[in-house]
Amino acid sequence: MSPLPGPGGLSGYAEHFREPDGYLDFGRFGPPSTDVVETTAALSGQAAHATAGTVDELMGHELRARRAAARLLGVTGAGGVDQVALLPNTSTGLFHAAFGLPHGTVLVPAHEFPSNLYPWRRAAALGRVRPVPLAPDGLRRITPDLVRAALTTETVAVALAAVDFRTGFRADLAGIREVIGPDRLLVVDAIQGLGATEQPWTAADLLVTGGQKWLRAGWSTGFLYASERALERLEPALTGWTGVEDAGLFDDREHPPADGALRFSLTNANPIAAGALARALELVEQAGITRITGHIRQRTAELIDTVRSVGGLVRSPTAEHERAGIVSFSVPRTGTATVAEALAAHGVTATVRQDEIRLCAHASTTLTTVDLVHKALHSLSR
Repeated sequence: MSPLPGPGGLSGYAEHFREPDGYLDFGRFGPPSTDVVETTAALSGQAAHATAGTVDELMGHELRARRAAARLLGVTGAGGVDQVALLPNTSTGLFHAAFGLPHGTVLVPAHEFPSNLYPWRRAAALGRVRPVPLAPDGLRRITPDLVRAALTTETVAVALAAVDFRTGFRADLAGIREVIGPDRLLVVDAIQGLGATEQPWTAADLLVTGGQKWLRAGWSTGFLYASERALERLEPALTGWTGVEDAGLFDDREHPPADGALRFSLTNANPIAAGALARALELVEQAGITRITGHIRQRTAELIDTVRSVGGLVRSPTAEHERAGIVSFSVPRTGTATVAEALAAHGVTATVRQDEIRLCAHASTTLTTVDLVHKALHSLSR
């Protein structure tokens, strides 16, 4: 296992990863570190040779992961870990929110990723879901002013992504928190931002994330954070047998919900996935989130300059305080398929959509990768 970086930089951080030069698809999947791969293999091997104490030992990784998540969010007080529960994915947490909210209207930006739309549509008992309209300039962004204009006396919650999956626009979580006030809940899908941006995460009442993208923990990893306000107001409508008091007491009675965020547990967490998530979060912690996000900002700026150098149209925010690690673009008078073919021919892995290309850099992204994009885009003019 290679050493972690010292206070001076991230030189040792990239040594924990094995993705090839040209990989720029972190908004879809972040290849896990060698640490996570080794942890997963070791825990799987331990499970394959199970003895009397194996199950209990493996289950201990759930608490380890919850503690690491609480530290990443900055909820490190005595009860911080009690506000975190593990989830296999973001959607599970959003369904908890949708079915647990009291009756009323939920504001959801119409341009959200589908995982942040279907839970509210399915929870018909909530009443209607009200879309937050696009900004006057037609850009896919959500601002405190847009939220303020859409609020009504019936609004009980606002649900949104911290980072827009198409453009990388960063929502002003603190500003939206202030606008909606203490009587409404703020539900945040953090999967495109946590691990890649520094934001006031605990401005959210309910924060949910998967670990397979920017946290680089692999699939079936993630967690939920619940504020005291959320714990008071959300009904644990989907709570399973592990989300109650005295879960190990099998007395044929329905037990009351557990204290803290564990009330949102459906069943036992996958201990191997928990160990992988714990190791991924610990690597972020040791490397330093500020250094990680600083490197992502640098590579993102370089990619924006590269796209513009060929006359590309950047659809992501260009102001540093508004953007995350996503660069969405198109090249005028050149079809998306043609751009995608040029990138692939030069070894660049990107997200290709109908009318745009998405490039997502991480802290392990090399300058060689930026150069590959430069060569691919300039080949179009030839």
